[in-house]
Amino acid sequence: MHHFSHIMATAEDSPDFRRVLWTGKHSQLVIMDIPVGGEIGEEIHHVDQTLCFTKGKAKAVIEGEEKDINSGDIVIVPAGNRHNFINIGSTNLILYTVYAPAEHADGAVHHTKAQADELEEEGKDEPPKWAQQK
Repeated sequence: MHHFSHIMATAEDSPDFRRVLWTGKHSQLVIMDIPVGGEIGEEIHHVDQTLCFTKGKAKAVIEGEEKDINSGDIVIVPAGNRHNFINIGSTNLILYTVYAPAEHADGAVHHTKAQADELEEEGKDEPPKWAQQK
């Protein structure tokens, strides 16, 4: 068992853009902190993603459809859908997300979006082979 007590506080206390908390064979738990005016960045995953927003306000753009997102909301982005989440609030946007299967390197910590983008472009943020479904 892997237990994360007070996940909302854990996410709020993290100073990092993205931090992988746990990686299993079929899913991965990640926390994110998006600064005011920042964004996750437009992307397409080949895995399903469930995002749980714990603080702040965002604009979701999924396959061109826009929707306001608030603290307490959950958004599911099916694999293959182009998406972005933009912080439109006055505080940091805090969330935790589950990828199924894993999307990032086990234990990855990305202090900033720029660092996350750089590592992804260099191929240094790949899920471990044992966590990739065939």
